[in-house]
Formats: sequence, structure tokens, C-alpha cells
Amino acid sequence: MKDVAREAGVSQPAVSYAYNGSPKISKEMREHVFAVAERLGYAGPDARGRSLRSGKVGAIGLIVMDHLSYAFGDPWVMSLLKGISSVNELSNVALTLIPMNNQSIRQNRKSPAVMPMRGLIDGLLVSTLPDDHPAIQTIVQQQIPVVIIDSPAIPDVSYVGIDDKEAAKMQINHLISLGHSHIGILVERLIPDGFKGIVSLDRIQRSNEMIARKRVQGYLEAASEAGIPTDSLTIYEVGGFDRVAGEKASEQLLDNPLITGVVATSDVMALACISVARKRSFAVPKQLSVVGFDDVPESREFALTTIRQPTAEKGIYAAKLLMEHIASGGSANPEKKIFPTELIVRNTTAVPGLRVSVKV
Repeated sequence: MKDVAREAGVSQPAVSYAYNGSPKISKEMREHVFAVAERLGYAGPDARGRSLRSGKVGAIGLIVMDHLSYAFGDPWVMSLLKGISSVNELSNVALTLIPMNNQSIRQNRKSPAVMPMRGLIDGLLVSTLPDDHPAIQTIVQQQIPVVIIDSPAIPDVSYVGIDDKEAAKMQINHLISLGHSHIGILVERLIPDGFKGIVSLDRIQRSNEMIARKRVQGYLEAASEAGIPTDSLTIYEVGGFDRVAGEKASEQLLDNPLITGVVATSDVMALACISVARKRSFAVPKQLSVVGFDDVPESREFALTTIRQPTAEKGIYAAKLLMEHIASGGSANPEKKIFPTELIVRNTTAVPGLRVSVKV
């Protein structure tokens, strides 16, 4: 390190700052130090020694719900990962994906959800866990620096998200403003218990999935404010997050001939509904209007009317905030950041039209 500092014309602490990703030096200075180090054959400080001195291991975790196959197949999660991985402060930090298996939780609510992680990671990003997931208690007990993305909301823990209820009201109000009064609702999951089908108001109230619960509450509230009775809304719980599950749920939902519009709690569900509608020869939007949520890249390809939320930006903000918490040694105050959302009107919504159900 001393040779690199002398050759680069900087101090030894500056070389250390370069390898630690410290904001105390500029990007240009960091690149200069690395170029000199490469020329001299210096591979950087010993990782194990640096870890022992700093008390940090140079790794953070991202907890995602369900299996890794879901994480890598869901466009929302991929957008979030894209944002997280673009943060400069993480250039020398390992990112570990930690999936949570719902099946083991259903079978035994008291089983430990996560292995002891202190000493294995420096901090955690947590994305969309149920309110009462046992992992939350484990994280709090281990006093690991953590930032929550979307859910759950935990007192005195940093949180990055959107106003899901208001965004959902914006979503369904678009259909209501066009004249739709019989509306179907596709919600991925209200309770992780394997249920699929039309849900009751009681199940909505018992939901421990904060995002789904708040969005459905937004739909109900907006309908009530518009004078639309609750029984004019058909709320169908998909029981999963993938396109196939969404198509199976849409087959059931579209059996109701009164429904002229559908709101979905994600673009994946909305696109699944459109796929089923077209198989049944329903003209979208002439005979069936559909509104999604997220504005993933595929939604633009299909000209889907949807709610745009800044998913990648949430990942960036949460990752930077977590690095600040880690750097502070846990002394930083918790922060709450709510990003704005926007209704993007494209070509899948119009005034209601008549349709005839045709199964194929």
C-alpha cells in the first residue's frame, strides 16, 4: 500500500479509501489509484485482515419472498435488483439473495426463518415480507442494520416505499371515470396460506401482506366514494405471483359476464388477464378494460394502462441508505422515504362495452 501511495502521489489513507469505496475521494482519484496499483501488481488490502480491523465482512443480504426462481423470473424484482446493483458504494460489496420459503412457515410458524446472520453480512435489505414473518423478529433481535423496501413497516426501522392505497385508488378511479361499475380485481396474495379464489371482506381485514391489503383497501374505498356497492366488485386472490397462476385466476374471474374492467395489483397479473381475454376473443379495451400496476418493461410492449412506480429508484435509495447505516455503526436515525406514483394511460382501457364469454 505504501508503494502505491508513493507512486500515485497520494497518502496511504487515500489508497485505503479507494479500496473501501469511501466518498472521501473522487471517482477520478479512485480510478488513478487502481491504475497505479494494477501497474505495480498490488491486489489490494488483505480482505480477512481488513474485515477483522473494521468489524465488517463486505457483504449485504437481500431477503425476497418465496423461491429464487420467483426472484429471477419476476420483472419487478429484477428492476429492484438492477437499482440496487447500480449503486457505486456496492462496487466492492457482495450481495447475497436470501429467499423465504412460505411452505415451511405455513407448516410451523415457530420455526426459525433465518439463520443467525450477524458476522455473515453487514446489513440487510428486506423486500415484501408478510407483517408477521418470523424473519423480522430474528433481524431485530440480532440488531442487524436493515432497510425495508415496501413491506412490512416496522417501528424505528428505515423504510422505502410508495403510498399503495392512494396509488390503487388512482388505478381504479381511472376505470370508474370511464363508466365502469362492475370491476374485477386480481390480487396476488392476501395471506400466504395457499388459498385461491374469491375473497371475503373478512379475509381482506385479516391479511398480513401489507402491499396487497392496502391496494385492495384502496379499491374498496374508491368504489365506496364513487357510490359503487361492494358486491359490484369481484376480488379474486391468485395465490401466486407468476403468469401461469394469473391466467388460471383470470379464467375464473372472466366467467362473470358482468365484469367490464379489471384492476390488477401487478402488471404480471394484468398481462395474464389480457392473455386470457384474447383467447376468449374479447376485444381489449372495447369489451374489457385492464389496468396494471408497476409499469414493467413488458407493459410498454403491450401498451398496458398501468400505475408507474420507480422500482429501480427505490432499490438505489434503499441500498445507499443501508450503506449509511452500516457506516454509522448502527447510530444513524431511521428514515422513511415515500416515492410518488403516476397513472400511465395507454391502450387497454376505454368506456365499457358488452361482451359474450366464449371458452376455448
